[in-house]
Amino acid sequence: MAKLKSVYICQSCGAQAPKWAGQCAECGAWNTLMEATVTAAPRGLGGAARSGGMAGLAGGSGVQLLESVATEDTPRVSTQLSEVDRVLGGGVVAGSVILIGGDPGIGKSTLLLQVLAGVQAQLKTLYITGEESLTQVHLRAKRLGLPRLDLPVLAETSVERILSVLSAEKPGLVVLDSIQTLYTESLDSAPGSVSQLRETAAQVVRHAKSTGCAIVLVGHVTKEGAIAGPRVLEHMVDTVLYFEQDVGSRYRIIRAVKNRFGAVNELGVFAMTDAGLKEVSNPSALFLSRHDQPVPGSVITVTRQGSRPLLVEVQALVDAAPFGNPRRVTLGLESNRLHMLLAVLHRHAGIALGDQDVFANVVGGMKITETAADLPLLLAALSSFRGRPVPNDLIVFGEVGLAGEIRPVQNGEERLIEAAKHGFKRAIIPEANRPRKSSKLDIEVLAVGRLDQALALI
Repeated sequence: MAKLKSVYICQSCGAQAPKWAGQCAECGAWNTLMEATVTAAPRGLGGAARSGGMAGLAGGSGVQLLESVATEDTPRVSTQLSEVDRVLGGGVVAGSVILIGGDPGIGKSTLLLQVLAGVQAQLKTLYITGEESLTQVHLRAKRLGLPRLDLPVLAETSVERILSVLSAEKPGLVVLDSIQTLYTESLDSAPGSVSQLRETAAQVVRHAKSTGCAIVLVGHVTKEGAIAGPRVLEHMVDTVLYFEQDVGSRYRIIRAVKNRFGAVNELGVFAMTDAGLKEVSNPSALFLSRHDQPVPGSVITVTRQGSRPLLVEVQALVDAAPFGNPRRVTLGLESNRLHMLLAVLHRHAGIALGDQDVFANVVGGMKITETAADLPLLLAALSSFRGRPVPNDLIVFGEVGLAGEIRPVQNGEERLIEAAKHGFKRAIIPEANRPRKSSKLDIEVLAVGRLDQALALI
């Protein structure tokens, strides 16, 4: 018979220890070890038995040659929300497990109710709530003005009873709101602890893979902005989506940071209204100020989020440092990269900003992590420093190297096409991104290979 034993599990990294200690030996966090009771497997059983059969989730068909494995197109079900379909890679895949996280009140439950209403005509759905009463869910659905209110709902937190209901009802799409409220009766620890998260998620994933039911898990986030559960959940699921919001803005951005059925870093943009989340058909318009007259310190660039090119406005403000200690502040850009680019500007263009405060911002709360924003950022800083505006009809993108070279970026021609759609007439781009002669673009391309060439054009 299996025996019960006590272990101490770190709530930060998930490591186990046989006895309590003030500091976790794995991650170094303090006061994170919590006692939990687990079932010790009998001697002679391998890791598959101890892990509850997780090793068989992908199938037990035996060894095969890769070329002999049958392939077929993965069927997808549209959510009737094009922005959600884009982030998921085309729609919901049968048997997939999707984890969605975000700050409290950002709109996770609202969006998922809209998704269930959209797919109800194609799939049997079920909304399971562990945080709210069914009355609260009903009131939210009425407030959203959903076209159909005959959505099956269930208020339950026991994973065993939930799986029993799923086996009886056999829905095609299930929403669990949220995974932190679920518990399994085989463990004595509190709901939301690492051991409970790991075990309940494992049982849910096992059910999804064995039955073909698509399951959406709602995850809480920590103060640092990560989904609670020391990255246990992210590794177990197929798709991880994050809700992002600029403070004080009514716009919401949903981003795919992991997707086994589509591109990562894919982006969906929504606007929060009284009737729920509405899709934004032209997200580039959100990130462009479109000044009536050219203003210093503003440059338009084209960034790529997943498979979508987006026009964003990079702004810079350069001012004399009043206290002799210049500041470098960035919002939506990497701070260390700004320091590096200013050094390149000094070394290869002879323009020193060492005694100036430099503030950089991406309009609309967008976060840019790719290097295509290097050249626009430098030109915006120089424009602000000299008080000379960049023309409104100019688009700029390109990576700046430490040697002062302008390096190419991915999908340069697609960026030019997006810029031409929005009426831009000229583009400063890397020489290696110059379009082919056969390409017909309604935009004047100014290709440069060095930083001093780009400055001369400006």
